[in-house]
Amino acid sequence: MRVNTKSAPQVLISEKGRPIFGYFDGTVASLGLERFHYNNEMDRQVSNLARYFHYKQFQFVSIVTPHFIIGVAIADIRYVGSAFCYLFDIKKNTLVETSWLKPLGLGYSLTPSPMEGTAKISGGKGAVVFNLHEGIWSLSINTPTIHAELTLSPPVLSLPMAMCNPTGYSGWTYTQKHNGLTLKGQLTVNDEPQPLNRALASYDFSAGYMRRETSWRWACINAHSDEGVIGLNLAAGVNETGCNENVFWVNGERHLLGPVHFDFGRLRGETQGGTLGESWRIYSDNGQVDLTFSSLNCRQEKLNLLLLKSNFRQYIGYYSGHIIDNSGVKHVLDNVLGLTEDHFARW
Repeated sequence: MRVNTKSAPQVLISEKGRPIFGYFDGTVASLGLERFHYNNEMDRQVSNLARYFHYKQFQFVSIVTPHFIIGVAIADIRYVGSAFCYLFDIKKNTLVETSWLKPLGLGYSLTPSPMEGTAKISGGKGAVVFNLHEGIWSLSINTPTIHAELTLSPPVLSLPMAMCNPTGYSGWTYTQKHNGLTLKGQLTVNDEPQPLNRALASYDFSAGYMRRETSWRWACINAHSDEGVIGLNLAAGVNETGCNENVFWVNGERHLLGPVHFDFGRLRGETQGGTLGESWRIYSDNGQVDLTFSSLNCRQEKLNLLLLKSNFRQYIGYYSGHIIDNSGVKHVLDNVLGLTEDHFARW
């Protein structure tokens, strides 16, 4: 599928106060939040307080090693900040989690730049820090089970998936993701150093004036294959008004894909603990993507705080099927470890 892309602007919001929409060949240096002309549904300029509380942002890193999967996220929905860091033991099929919940900007911060800055959260359970420098991500983890100082390195000339879409009536969302990244540094799990020669990672930076109520389905793979290193990001539901964030990387080469469907039963077969007995099917109408996913375990959270709600399930499991890249090469997957997610949010 051929998709037109453009050079990444230095500032996402133009001098006229409007977001620049589309796909970008690189990282946007600054979101330029102060430039944005934000109007409500009656075309009136919103208050400074509304500008502050309507802005949302989250950052996520997934790490895959031969023995473990690690997921780390920090989110700022203005009313609260939250974060989690989970450790999934592949052989034992066990999941251990550390989480944080902070009110109104206390004890956490995020960077509004996808290029430079620091996002962090800390508390009695430890700390997580994301450092961005010239578009390169570094990660620091200090929890009871994980200690890490890691840098995520893309292949030479590899491009992220970076895009901006209209959201709702007058909002916008910038999303940037990159899969199939190698790791450098140190990783210790339960006081045992972990080799990084086969480890892979991906990141997600998403920010903007998102819908007040939204939901999404998501799929993620970072894996070694017969062709080398592959990375996959698929999504449906959130912030998709014109563009989608579906992309496949092969040894760093980016292949932008068309829309996909997620076919699964949300409650049927669910057992206590979040595992799901039935398979998901994730596919595109043009046949370029046709995958099944069977879950092993699940990180889940349900919050009902009246004004704020979250129903979050992130599954760990195995993919089988195929993906056809934009050069016509068919990549067959057979029990490849990855993630899916099903999320409803009112924020």
